[in-house]
Amino acid sequence: MPPVIFAREVAKHYGDFVAVDALDFEVFSGECFGVLGPNGAGKTTTMRMVGCVSPLSAGSLEVFGKDVGLHPRQIKARLGVVPQEDCLDDDLSVIDNLIVHAGFFGMHRRAARARAQELLEWMSLGDRAENKVRVLSGGMRRRLVIARALVNEPDLILLDEPTTGLDPQARHHIWERLRSLRDAGVTLLLTTHYMEEAANLCDRLVIMDRAKMVLQGVPARLVREHLPSHVVEVPKRVLNSASLDGVGEVVRELSDRYQVHTGDAEQSVLLLENRGVDRHALLLRMASLEDLFLQLTGRTLTE
Repeated sequence: MPPVIFAREVAKHYGDFVAVDALDFEVFSGECFGVLGPNGAGKTTTMRMVGCVSPLSAGSLEVFGKDVGLHPRQIKARLGVVPQEDCLDDDLSVIDNLIVHAGFFGMHRRAARARAQELLEWMSLGDRAENKVRVLSGGMRRRLVIARALVNEPDLILLDEPTTGLDPQARHHIWERLRSLRDAGVTLLLTTHYMEEAANLCDRLVIMDRAKMVLQGVPARLVREHLPSHVVEVPKRVLNSASLDGVGEVVRELSDRYQVHTGDAEQSVLLLENRGVDRHALLLRMASLEDLFLQLTGRTLTE
Protein backbone atom coordinates (compact mmCIF):
# COMPACT_ATOMS: atom_id res chain seq x y z
CA MET A 1 0.00 0.00 0.00
CA PRO A 2 1.46 3.42 -0.93
CA PRO A 3 2.17 5.85 1.91
CA VAL A 4 -0.34 8.51 2.90
CA ILE A 5 2.52 11.05 3.01
CA PHE A 6 5.65 10.74 0.88
CA ALA A 7 8.33 13.40 1.40
CA ARG A 8 11.70 13.53 -0.36
CA GLU A 9 14.31 16.26 0.08
CA VAL A 10 11.60 18.66 1.24
CA ALA A 11 12.93 22.15 1.98
CA LYS A 12 11.47 25.51 2.93
CA HIS A 13 13.43 28.77 2.72
CA TYR A 14 12.47 32.30 3.70
CA GLY A 15 15.12 34.33 1.93
CA ASP A 16 18.41 33.21 3.42
CA PHE A 17 16.71 31.54 6.38
CA VAL A 18 16.32 27.76 6.08
CA ALA A 19 13.25 26.56 8.01
CA VAL A 20 13.28 22.95 6.75
CA ASP A 21 16.30 21.37 5.09
CA ALA A 22 16.11 18.20 2.95
CA LEU A 23 13.55 16.31 5.02
CA ASP A 24 12.71 12.71 4.04
CA PHE A 25 9.91 10.65 5.60
CA GLU A 26 6.92 8.45 4.83
CA VAL A 27 3.69 8.03 6.80
CA PHE A 28 1.51 4.98 6.29
CA SER A 29 -2.22 4.51 6.71
CA GLY A 30 -3.43 4.06 10.28
CA GLU A 31 -0.22 5.05 12.07
CA CYS A 32 0.65 7.97 14.29
CA PHE A 33 3.84 9.57 13.02
CA GLY A 34 5.57 12.14 15.22
CA VAL A 35 7.72 15.13 14.33
CA LEU A 36 9.78 16.04 17.39
CA GLY A 37 12.08 18.91 18.12
CA PRO A 38 12.55 22.11 20.10
CA ASN A 39 10.89 25.38 19.19
CA GLY A 40 12.21 26.58 15.85
CA ALA A 41 13.22 23.11 14.65
CA GLY A 42 10.88 23.24 11.63
CA LYS A 43 7.95 21.19 12.93
CA THR A 44 5.14 23.63 12.22
CA THR A 45 6.61 24.58 8.84
CA THR A 46 6.59 20.90 7.90
CA MET A 47 2.92 20.63 8.92
CA ARG A 48 2.02 23.70 6.85
CA MET A 49 3.62 22.16 3.77
CA VAL A 50 1.80 18.85 4.28
CA GLY A 51 -1.44 20.80 4.76
CA CYS A 52 -0.98 22.61 1.41
CA VAL A 53 -0.76 25.98 3.18
CA SER A 54 2.90 26.78 2.54
CA PRO A 55 4.56 25.92 -0.81
CA LEU A 56 7.78 23.93 -0.92
CA SER A 57 11.03 25.66 -1.80
CA ALA A 58 12.56 22.39 -3.00
CA GLY A 59 11.95 18.66 -3.04
CA SER A 60 8.76 16.66 -3.56
CA LEU A 61 5.80 16.04 -1.26
CA GLU A 62 2.77 13.87 -1.96
CA VAL A 63 -0.29 13.38 0.23
CA PHE A 64 -2.75 10.62 -0.74
CA GLY A 65 -0.57 10.10 -3.80
CA LYS A 66 -1.13 13.67 -5.01
CA ASP A 67 1.40 16.48 -5.34
CA VAL A 68 0.66 19.17 -2.74
CA GLY A 69 1.43 21.91 -5.23
CA LEU A 70 -0.87 20.56 -7.95
CA HIS A 71 -3.86 19.16 -6.04
CA PRO A 72 -4.31 21.18 -2.83
CA ARG A 73 -8.14 21.20 -2.91
CA GLN A 74 -8.43 17.43 -3.27
CA ILE A 75 -5.93 16.91 -0.45
CA LYS A 76 -7.51 19.44 1.93
CA ALA A 77 -10.92 17.80 1.48
CA ARG A 78 -9.52 14.67 3.19
CA LEU A 79 -7.60 16.47 5.94
CA GLY A 80 -8.44 17.42 9.49
CA VAL A 81 -6.25 20.12 11.04
CA VAL A 82 -5.59 20.87 14.71
CA PRO A 83 -3.41 24.03 14.75
CA GLN A 84 -1.40 25.34 17.69
CA GLU A 85 -3.83 28.24 18.04
CA ASP A 86 -7.45 27.09 18.29
CA CYS A 87 -8.99 29.82 16.06
CA LEU A 88 -12.43 29.18 17.55
CA ASP A 89 -15.19 31.80 17.28
CA ASP A 90 -15.85 32.93 20.86
CA ASP A 91 -19.13 34.60 19.85
CA LEU A 92 -20.67 31.35 18.63
CA SER A 93 -21.89 28.41 20.65
CA VAL A 94 -19.84 25.25 20.89
CA ILE A 95 -22.03 23.35 18.43
CA ASP A 96 -22.28 26.26 15.99
CA ASN A 97 -18.49 26.35 15.74
CA LEU A 98 -18.68 22.82 14.34
CA ILE A 99 -21.70 23.48 12.12
CA VAL A 100 -20.08 26.50 10.51
CA HIS A 101 -16.89 24.52 9.91
CA ALA A 102 -18.91 21.69 8.34
CA GLY A 103 -20.28 24.20 5.85
CA PHE A 104 -16.79 24.63 4.40
CA PHE A 105 -17.02 21.00 3.28
CA GLY A 106 -20.46 21.42 1.69
CA MET A 107 -22.41 19.61 4.41
CA HIS A 108 -26.12 20.42 4.70
CA ARG A 109 -27.06 22.01 8.01
CA ARG A 110 -29.15 19.09 9.27
CA ALA A 111 -26.36 16.59 8.58
CA ALA A 112 -23.81 19.01 10.02
CA ARG A 113 -25.78 19.36 13.27
CA ALA A 114 -26.10 15.59 13.65
CA ARG A 115 -22.38 15.11 13.00
CA ALA A 116 -21.50 17.94 15.40
CA GLN A 117 -23.62 16.50 18.20
CA GLU A 118 -22.05 13.07 17.67
CA LEU A 119 -18.54 14.51 17.90
CA LEU A 120 -19.32 16.60 20.98
CA GLU A 121 -20.61 13.51 22.78
CA TRP A 122 -17.49 11.59 21.75
CA MET A 123 -15.24 14.36 23.07
CA SER A 124 -17.23 14.57 26.36
CA LEU A 125 -18.60 17.99 25.42
CA GLY A 126 -22.23 17.05 24.77
CA ASP A 127 -23.50 19.00 27.79
CA ARG A 128 -21.66 22.10 26.57
CA ALA A 129 -23.20 22.22 23.09
CA GLU A 130 -25.14 25.46 23.61
CA ASN A 131 -22.48 27.22 25.73
CA LYS A 132 -20.46 30.06 24.30
CA VAL A 133 -16.90 28.99 23.52
CA ARG A 134 -15.50 31.77 25.71
CA VAL A 135 -16.60 29.98 28.90
CA LEU A 136 -14.73 26.75 28.13
CA SER A 137 -11.56 25.72 29.94
CA GLY A 138 -8.32 25.28 28.02
CA GLY A 139 -8.74 21.51 27.90
CA MET A 140 -12.31 21.80 26.64
CA ARG A 141 -11.24 24.22 23.90
CA ARG A 142 -8.58 21.79 22.68
CA ARG A 143 -11.12 18.95 22.64
CA LEU A 144 -13.45 21.17 20.64
CA VAL A 145 -10.70 21.94 18.13
CA ILE A 146 -10.11 18.20 17.69
CA ALA A 147 -13.85 17.65 17.24
CA ARG A 148 -13.88 20.41 14.62
CA ALA A 149 -11.04 18.69 12.76
CA LEU A 150 -13.16 15.51 12.55
CA VAL A 151 -16.29 17.08 11.07
CA ASN A 152 -15.43 15.98 7.51
CA GLU A 153 -14.42 12.45 8.60
CA PRO A 154 -10.80 12.97 7.48
CA ASP A 155 -8.38 10.22 6.49
CA LEU A 156 -5.41 12.20 7.83
CA ILE A 157 -5.31 14.54 10.83
CA LEU A 158 -2.51 17.08 11.30
CA LEU A 159 -1.98 17.78 15.01
CA ASP A 160 0.37 20.67 15.75
CA GLU A 161 1.27 20.47 19.45
CA PRO A 162 -2.32 19.56 20.39
CA THR A 163 -1.83 19.47 24.19
CA THR A 164 0.54 22.37 24.81
CA GLY A 165 -0.35 24.20 28.01
CA LEU A 166 -2.85 21.63 29.27
CA ASP A 167 -2.83 19.99 32.69
CA PRO A 168 -2.02 16.25 32.86
CA GLN A 169 -5.66 15.16 33.19
CA ALA A 170 -6.73 17.09 30.08
CA ARG A 171 -3.69 15.84 28.19
CA HIS A 172 -4.43 12.20 28.97
CA HIS A 173 -8.07 12.67 27.95
CA ILE A 174 -6.95 13.88 24.53
CA TRP A 175 -4.39 11.07 24.21
CA GLU A 176 -7.17 8.54 24.80
CA ARG A 177 -9.25 10.02 21.99
CA LEU A 178 -6.29 10.19 19.60
CA ARG A 179 -5.45 6.53 20.25
CA SER A 180 -9.00 5.53 19.45
CA LEU A 181 -8.83 7.45 16.16
CA ARG A 182 -5.60 5.69 15.24
CA ASP A 183 -7.09 2.34 16.19
CA ALA A 184 -10.03 3.11 13.88
CA GLY A 185 -7.61 3.52 10.96
CA VAL A 186 -7.21 7.31 10.88
CA THR A 187 -3.66 8.46 10.11
CA LEU A 188 -2.16 11.01 12.51
CA LEU A 189 0.76 13.38 11.91
CA LEU A 190 1.73 14.85 15.28
CA THR A 191 4.20 17.55 16.24
CA THR A 192 5.17 17.85 19.88
CA HIS A 193 8.00 18.72 22.23
CA TYR A 194 6.49 16.57 24.99
CA MET A 195 8.46 13.34 25.13
CA GLU A 196 5.78 11.53 27.13
CA GLU A 197 3.26 12.41 24.43
CA ALA A 198 5.48 11.03 21.68
CA ALA A 199 6.19 7.84 23.62
CA ASN A 200 2.48 7.28 24.31
CA LEU A 201 1.14 7.97 20.84
CA CYS A 202 3.73 7.60 18.10
CA ASP A 203 4.32 4.39 16.16
CA ARG A 204 7.28 6.04 14.45
CA LEU A 205 8.83 9.49 14.56
CA VAL A 206 11.45 11.80 13.17
CA ILE A 207 13.60 14.00 15.40
CA MET A 208 14.43 17.43 13.95
CA ASP A 209 16.88 20.06 15.07
CA ARG A 210 17.82 23.32 13.36
CA ALA A 211 15.70 22.46 10.29
CA LYS A 212 17.34 19.07 9.69
CA MET A 213 16.33 15.50 10.38
CA VAL A 214 18.57 14.03 13.08
CA LEU A 215 17.09 10.54 13.45
CA GLN A 216 14.03 8.52 12.41
CA GLY A 217 12.45 5.28 13.62
CA VAL A 218 10.36 3.51 16.27
CA PRO A 219 10.67 5.45 19.58
CA ALA A 220 11.56 2.60 21.95
CA ARG A 221 13.91 1.03 19.42
CA LEU A 222 15.77 4.31 18.86
CA VAL A 223 16.35 4.71 22.60
CA ARG A 224 17.44 1.10 22.93
CA GLU A 225 19.85 1.28 19.98
CA HIS A 226 21.51 4.59 20.85
CA LEU A 227 21.63 4.75 24.65
CA PRO A 228 22.53 2.55 27.62
CA SER A 229 19.39 1.22 29.31
CA HIS A 230 19.37 3.36 32.49
CA VAL A 231 20.13 6.83 33.79
CA VAL A 232 21.27 7.63 37.32
CA GLU A 233 20.66 11.29 38.15
CA VAL A 234 23.10 12.64 40.73
CA PRO A 235 22.34 16.06 42.30
CA LYS A 236 25.46 18.22 42.39
CA ARG A 237 24.80 19.09 46.05
CA VAL A 238 25.42 15.48 47.19
CA LEU A 239 28.58 14.81 45.23
CA ASN A 240 31.03 16.65 47.47
CA SER A 241 34.43 15.60 46.13
CA ALA A 242 33.31 12.19 44.82
CA SER A 243 34.40 11.32 41.30
CA LEU A 244 32.07 10.03 38.60
CA ASP A 245 34.91 8.43 36.64
CA GLY A 246 34.04 4.89 35.60
CA VAL A 247 30.55 5.00 37.08
CA GLY A 248 28.78 4.69 33.72
CA GLU A 249 29.35 4.79 30.00
CA VAL A 250 28.43 8.48 29.59
CA VAL A 251 28.27 11.31 32.13
CA ARG A 252 26.40 14.47 31.14
CA GLU A 253 26.46 17.65 33.21
CA LEU A 254 23.31 19.74 33.57
CA SER A 255 22.82 22.91 35.58
CA ASP A 256 21.95 21.23 38.88
CA ARG A 257 22.81 17.55 38.39
CA TYR A 258 24.79 14.95 36.52
CA GLN A 259 23.20 12.25 34.39
CA VAL A 260 25.08 8.96 34.40
CA HIS A 261 24.08 6.72 31.50
CA THR A 262 24.71 3.10 32.34
CA GLY A 263 23.86 -0.40 31.20
CA ASP A 264 24.34 -1.72 34.77
CA ALA A 265 22.31 0.52 37.05
CA GLU A 266 22.89 -1.39 40.28
CA GLN A 267 26.65 -1.46 39.78
CA SER A 268 26.69 2.28 39.10
CA VAL A 269 24.68 2.99 42.25
CA LEU A 270 27.01 0.77 44.33
CA LEU A 271 30.06 2.59 42.99
CA LEU A 272 28.51 5.92 43.96
CA GLU A 273 27.66 4.63 47.44
CA ASN A 274 31.23 3.41 47.90
CA ARG A 275 32.38 6.93 47.07
CA GLY A 276 30.23 8.43 49.81
CA VAL A 277 27.14 9.42 47.82
CA ASP A 278 23.80 8.82 49.58
CA ARG A 279 21.76 6.26 47.62
CA HIS A 280 18.50 7.98 48.65
CA ALA A 281 19.56 11.19 46.92
CA LEU A 282 19.86 9.43 43.57
CA LEU A 283 17.15 9.10 40.93
CA LEU A 284 17.27 5.90 38.90
CA ARG A 285 15.17 5.70 35.73
CA MET A 286 15.03 4.18 32.27
CA ALA A 287 16.65 6.05 29.40
CA SER A 288 14.15 8.18 27.47
CA LEU A 289 13.55 9.95 24.19
CA GLU A 290 14.54 13.22 25.82
CA ASP A 291 17.88 11.70 26.83
CA LEU A 292 18.36 10.62 23.23
CA PHE A 293 17.57 14.09 21.90
CA LEU A 294 19.95 15.66 24.40
CA GLN A 295 22.70 13.29 23.29
CA LEU A 296 22.11 14.01 19.61
CA THR A 297 21.79 17.78 19.79
CA GLY A 298 23.16 18.94 23.13
CA ARG A 299 19.83 20.60 23.91
CA THR A 300 16.64 19.68 25.71
CA LEU A 301 13.43 19.57 23.70
CA THR A 302 12.06 22.72 25.34
CA GLU A 303 15.07 24.91 24.58
